[in-house]
Amino acid sequence: MNPGDAAYTTAAVQQYLDELAGIPGDSPAAPIIRGLLARAVGRLHMVCATWLHRRYRRLASPPLNLQTEELLGAVVERLMKAMEQARPQTVRQFFALVNQHIRWELNDLARRLDERVPDVEFVDGFAAAPNSSDSPLTPNARRMLEAIDDLPEDEREVFSLVRIQGMTHPEAASVLGVSVRTVQRRLNRSIVILEEKLQDLRPQAELLGGA
Repeated sequence: MNPGDAAYTTAAVQQYLDELAGIPGDSPAAPIIRGLLARAVGRLHMVCATWLHRRYRRLASPPLNLQTEELLGAVVERLMKAMEQARPQTVRQFFALVNQHIRWELNDLARRLDERVPDVEFVDGFAAAPNSSDSPLTPNARRMLEAIDDLPEDEREVFSLVRIQGMTHPEAASVLGVSVRTVQRRLNRSIVILEEKLQDLRPQAELLGGA
C-alpha cells in the first residue's frame, strides 16, 4: 500500500465515522458500519495477516489452520457488534478498536487450543521460549503481552500501529495526527521501556556482547 492509498483510506474512513456520529440514537447504524468496514477491508485484511503470520503463526498451522480470510470475517463480525455501542469518532480511535478486537479474537482462539500461542517476538532480540504443541501459554509470552499492554498510551498506540499492524511511520503519523518524528520518538521510547522490562529474556549471547 503506497502513501496515497493510505491517505485515501484514512479520508474515506473518517467520512464514514462522521456520518456515523451524526445518526440519532434511535436510527439504524448497521448500513453505515457495513460501508465503513467494506471501505477499510484492504487495510483490515493486511492487519489480520500481519497479526496471524507474524505474531500468532501457530494458529495458521495444524490443527487449526487458520486463514487470514477466516480471521478477517470473525473480526468484521466483532466490529459490527462493537460499533453499535462504541462509536469511534476518529480514524485513530477506529484503528485502536480494530487492533483490540483482532487481539481478542486471536487470544480467544489460542485459549481454545489449550492456550497455545506461537513463538512471539514483539521486540527485536526478545522471544518467548518455544513451547511444545500441548504446552500452555509460556510465562515469557504472558510477560511480553502484559508489558505491551502496560506501555503508556501514546507509546502503546504507536508500537501497535507500526510493529504489529505494519504501518509505515508516515501512515501511523497520518492516523495519529502527529509528525513522523513524533512517531519515531514514541516508537523508540516504547522499545526502551520493553527492553528494560524484558531484558532477562534476551539470548545469553547477546547479553554477553555476542551476535
